[in-house]
Amino acid sequence: MCALRAARELDLDSWCIGAGLIRGLVWDHLHGFEEPSLCADVDLVFYCPDGPGRMQERSIEQALSAMTPGLQWDAVNQAGVHRWLQPRSPGHVIPAFNSLADGIASWPETATCVGVTLNAMDEIGVIAPHGLSDLFDMVVRWNPARVSRTIYEERAAEKRWTARWPRVKVLPC
Repeated sequence: MCALRAARELDLDSWCIGAGLIRGLVWDHLHGFEEPSLCADVDLVFYCPDGPGRMQERSIEQALSAMTPGLQWDAVNQAGVHRWLQPRSPGHVIPAFNSLADGIASWPETATCVGVTLNAMDEIGVIAPHGLSDLFDMVVRWNPARVSRTIYEERAAEKRWTARWPRVKVLPC
């Protein structure tokens, strides 16, 4: 909750904490683990179409780090992600995302396409463009929206989800 409260303090219009941290916490709980898995960073994603890019992202990361010592933050403006996806997808035009949910919907695996936010009354909101079934069923499924089969297969090999969570099912493309 401290990460959500810190992110809320930034007063961004459209934001959430998502991806691996959320997936890992859910899968840890479903496996009955008492200690949460180590997560390299907290992914804060936001949508600001007029934002100045990496400078704004770094400034947000620094502000969050100051509020939450010990947490490593990765802030990404989904309005600019198409620019760094384009070189990874030669021959395909990657359009800009039109919203935070549109950006989240493009993440490589459907179980990871989930973000949570916190309102002023400490109520948690969930953004899950592909639903929550794969997350709670512990299914890793390729999301062809923006990511190639090659990138999905590389991630599946690199992440080794079943080593940490043996009940997870990784589906082929």
